[in-house]
Amino acid sequence: MSKFNSNKVMPRYFAIAVVLTLIGFAIIGKALYIMTAKKHYWTTVQEHLKHDSIPVKPNRGNILSCDGQLMASSIPEYKIYMDFQTGGAERDSLWQLKLDSICDGLHEIFPEKSAEEFRRHLEEGRLKVNKNGTVGARHWPIWKRRINYNTFTEVRKLPVFNMGKFKSGFHWDEFNARNRPFGSLAQRTVGIMFGEIDSARCGIELSFDSLLRGHNGMQHRQKVLNKVMNITEIPPVDGTDIVTTIDVNMQDLAERALIEEMKLPEVNADLGVAILMEVQTGDVKAIVNMARVGDGQYAEAINSAISYRCEPGSVFKVASFLVALDDGVIPHDTSFQIPTGCGIMEMHGRPMKDHNWRRGGYGTISVARTLEVSSNIGTSYVIDKFYGGHPEKYVEGLYRVGIGEDLKLPLVGYRAPNIRKVDTKTTDRSKYWSKTTLPWMSIGYETQIAPINTLAFYNAIANDGKMMQPRFVTKVMKDGETVQEYPPVVLKERIAKPETIKMMQTLLTHVVSQGLGKKAGPLSRAFKVAGKTGTAQIADERGGYHSGITRYWLSFAGFFPADNPRYSCIVCLRKSGLPASGGGMSGVVFRHIAEGVMAQNVKRLVDDIRDSTSNFTPEVKVGDEGAATYVLNRIGTKGTPVKAKKVARNIVPDVTGMGARDAVYELENRGLKVVIHGRGKVKSQSIAAGKTAIPGERCELNLEI
Repeated sequence: MSKFNSNKVMPRYFAIAVVLTLIGFAIIGKALYIMTAKKHYWTTVQEHLKHDSIPVKPNRGNILSCDGQLMASSIPEYKIYMDFQTGGAERDSLWQLKLDSICDGLHEIFPEKSAEEFRRHLEEGRLKVNKNGTVGARHWPIWKRRINYNTFTEVRKLPVFNMGKFKSGFHWDEFNARNRPFGSLAQRTVGIMFGEIDSARCGIELSFDSLLRGHNGMQHRQKVLNKVMNITEIPPVDGTDIVTTIDVNMQDLAERALIEEMKLPEVNADLGVAILMEVQTGDVKAIVNMARVGDGQYAEAINSAISYRCEPGSVFKVASFLVALDDGVIPHDTSFQIPTGCGIMEMHGRPMKDHNWRRGGYGTISVARTLEVSSNIGTSYVIDKFYGGHPEKYVEGLYRVGIGEDLKLPLVGYRAPNIRKVDTKTTDRSKYWSKTTLPWMSIGYETQIAPINTLAFYNAIANDGKMMQPRFVTKVMKDGETVQEYPPVVLKERIAKPETIKMMQTLLTHVVSQGLGKKAGPLSRAFKVAGKTGTAQIADERGGYHSGITRYWLSFAGFFPADNPRYSCIVCLRKSGLPASGGGMSGVVFRHIAEGVMAQNVKRLVDDIRDSTSNFTPEVKVGDEGAATYVLNRIGTKGTPVKAKKVARNIVPDVTGMGARDAVYELENRGLKVVIHGRGKVKSQSIAAGKTAIPGERCELNLEI
């Protein structure tokens, strides 16, 4: 064996170590160079690389009215861009050749911007110098706003844009936008979406978001022969459709009636609520939440019907008397006489007043008359006399009759009632039970109740004592098939004895026919109304009652027809200063709603008696010919839909004879702002057909049935 010669080997090891060290430093230096100097370049490259797997968003489910009309649906919208570094020299030469045609086409599609403005804008993007030294923007917006599918297809037909995204550089981002065909109708209950389709904010959109949203799919992108192919691995599962209890016609009727009253100079309310409910099922057919948003305009800002708790006022007196009647402390024949005196009576050191105390009061009156004239003294006298020694029995009675029931509504934002309980040991002054608490509580103070709870209580009286949970959704559907149902829910089988309920139904009918609720009764006297007025002075933001202008909570709660109740309804108004009358203001809105609902039902009954064996050809509105033909074939009848004349995009079309949906689509597609009056087919339009369509111009349509 040869002896190890360190003089020869060690220099070789040293040389190798030096070379490896230098290579290591070179690698580290290159990495630092890429991380700093070349960071922007490689970030840009990364952004344009295609991911192996990308999520595929499903279509969000629709929200439907009780008769199947769309109240919220998803439609595709697009933002269009140009990549000026894609396509190479061939695309650039074609771009210069077709630029005039492209700009003229864009001007025709988007008349707000001239062809010359489009030319300057596109050339600015083509000549833009990027931070990495390259020329040409990679994501240059062609149009500043999202566009609908029809507009998108027109843009794609233009020269160069029709070559495909990898040759032309024309590309887009697709969004699922939420469309509300009936605008703001029942907005806070149906729900509002934030900018993106998957960001529910309130209402049914939020409460049933997991069902409406669906499930994402997964798509694999694979490059084959310089083309990227999308291969679906997991298909997306579209969201289900939600069928609500809302009746579009009743909702529209309630909104109009409420806003008209709120706008009156003597009312000038800053908040208004109206809820219409079906007695036997608890189905909410209409729910309106209007708040003043400035400049005399009203909009749905908060779902006050389920969240605004305040002292309900005299509508609460019905609960007080129902407890007393059910406990038997006053006879069912209501002959018990109550001394109300001259309209002022001292209650444990505080004066209790009736509304007519300046005119001498009501004297001695019966229980029935006490409710008819809404006597504060009469109500508080009875409750204090029979429950003053054991107030907890009265509070237990309130919960027994359901006025304090937690309805457990599925809508986010619902606030359960807050009814005081007897507590004389607490150090919290707002919860301390004093001797004056009982009499003032009996007339609707010292409690906080949302309008929906008050209505549920009155609905139970109309329903012979059975309390129903207010229902907003009836079923969930997928591809036309029912996948889940939400049947009516009974919260209490009986809130009071049958004879007590019958007595209260009679008393509430007398309130409207003989008492302060006369203005809630129909003018035609075609049917009877039962209900109770309420006028309460409510606390200001600091919890006081006597700072500045007095604020009032005016309400009327009841049901109709009184002899066979089908609907219950509550109307509430919040206003500042006098005059203030629950019967004279809220009661009027109640009357308009009741008359309108009953008139609609009469029309439906007339339709029902048509001879089913007779053959007739239905009148077909101008509009979507394909949809009309489909409907005619489905119902097994003949008819020829009237074809609408096609006109250029910058010309106002003739929409007379069309339905509202088709007319609005045709006009708004040309940039016009459409205002609709009435129902049925379009009879006239404020901008004559054939005129040049000016984007943003207001066009009013008058519809008639």
